[in-house]
Amino acid sequence: MWQEVAEVVARSLLISGTATMLAAFWSIPVAMILTAKESEFRRVLLDLTNTLVAIPTVLVGLVLYLLLSRSGPLGFLGILYTPTSIVIGEAVLITPLIVSLSASVLRETRAGIWEMAVSIGATERQALVTMVTESLPRLMSVILIGFNRAIGELGVALMLGGNIKGLTRVMTTAIALEVSKGEFEFALALGGVLLFVTFLVTAIVRKVGKTA
Repeated sequence: MWQEVAEVVARSLLISGTATMLAAFWSIPVAMILTAKESEFRRVLLDLTNTLVAIPTVLVGLVLYLLLSRSGPLGFLGILYTPTSIVIGEAVLITPLIVSLSASVLRETRAGIWEMAVSIGATERQALVTMVTESLPRLMSVILIGFNRAIGELGVALMLGGNIKGLTRVMTTAIALEVSKGEFEFALALGGVLLFVTFLVTAIVRKVGKTA
């Protein structure tokens, strides 16, 4: 049993970690663009992003399933029911969260850094680089929060991965399966590991937040 637990945990960490890095790769630049200058259009986009933070995971899973299924427009890729599809799904799911929190962090930093940098002769690009550099510890906290959201997700992982043993089974889908089978010992073991991982990441976020 414990060997299977270790396998599922390792797969969960790899998939969710990859999804988080992928989401951060495009989310933080988007947040930078949205906060670099004030405009009504950018405020509307931020409001839309904040709204999408609460989007149901099953809706994200359904849309991506329709896109990636054999009859869908992206069906030729053949990645449905693979770890890649879960990575994409989790990355899409946490993108609004990372954009929203990153934009909030950058707006706060901009208020104290941007004007000062420009006033002493820095170009807009230099001021932007300074703003991001000063925000790095808090942006790392945002990324870790995104990871916590990804690793605790069930709907997307189940719909896009299919919970295939040895291939796409992650902690949340394994817990759901074992509970349905009445195998509570295995489910509790995985639940304990999941709680430990999320607690550890939360502690790291708190520590990083204190040093920011």
